[in-house]
Amino acid sequence: MAKRTGGRAMPDDQNSPPYAASAAAASAPPPLPPVEKGARPDRTGLGIVLMCATCLIFGWQDAFSRVLGAEYPPVLVVMIRYWVFALFVIAMVSRQPGGLKRAIRTRRPRTQILRGAILVIETTLMVEAFVRLGLVGTHAIFTAYPLLVAALSGPILGERVGWRRWTAIAVGFVGILIILQPGRTDLNLGAVLAFVCALLFAIYGLLTRHVSRDDPAQVSFFWTGIAGAVTVTILGIRQWEWLAPADWIWMGLLCVCGILSHYLLIRAYEVAEASALQPFAYTQLAWVSLIGVLVFGEVLQPHVVIGTGIVVAAGLFTLWRARVGPAGLQPTGKAAPKTRS
Repeated sequence: MAKRTGGRAMPDDQNSPPYAASAAAASAPPPLPPVEKGARPDRTGLGIVLMCATCLIFGWQDAFSRVLGAEYPPVLVVMIRYWVFALFVIAMVSRQPGGLKRAIRTRRPRTQILRGAILVIETTLMVEAFVRLGLVGTHAIFTAYPLLVAALSGPILGERVGWRRWTAIAVGFVGILIILQPGRTDLNLGAVLAFVCALLFAIYGLLTRHVSRDDPAQVSFFWTGIAGAVTVTILGIRQWEWLAPADWIWMGLLCVCGILSHYLLIRAYEVAEASALQPFAYTQLAWVSLIGVLVFGEVLQPHVVIGTGIVVAAGLFTLWRARVGPAGLQPTGKAAPKTRS
């Protein structure tokens, strides 16, 4: 349960990051655990509205990233965005109990740095995928992320994955094949990048759950932003070039979207449970589809719609089974109930 001491406290439960293809969303504070009865009034409706608004802003954030990524090296776009994001992280963490002094102290520094580096690489590749494949196609493939989390939770975290979730994973990857149509169309490099991004984001999410066993949310939030900013600076500073005056407007809008979306996401997790918000995180698919079609002239192919629907349904089922099936979240070293998810 998030504790309020001084400033607004960040949520504590780091086990269920939302679907969010604009990878900045992944570094937002994790969701709140269930609220105890009588702790505060039910504000789930407000949380859902905030989540939908967040996903709309994420959609525009991806659109601005695509515009800039078509003109400049994606790593340069991500580097500037991360510099601004790092300032936002410092400002937010400074308001938490213990401030920056507490946020810096981590029991797993190597893993925290690795998380930040993975997220930077994922974000950079995502921008490149937006340029090569478009918003619609990239997000359609990226929806495989929850399935990859379920598939990798065993080898990485030692969790049990039952036959129901393995079946959902298999069905979800059938949806991916429907989207890609191997043998009927040439494999676009953007599609490969989108799938690699889903894989990296899944690993990032699992590492976040791993460090949550020892580090509170504000520590992970701090290290995600700062380690990410340092990593992307090392990777991208040699590609520095000044943006055209008009393009600084796009960059400013991108940074504003990043800050505003994170703030709304934090607020959403403060007022509602993650389990209630998770399905509405997929509204980002609808927003980016509209933006892709109306702004960039992308075509929404029937096979992409069908395949995406299958992947989303399979992903939501795996998330649901992980919550209702106790064995789905227990390490293999511990005795598990007979029922498996």
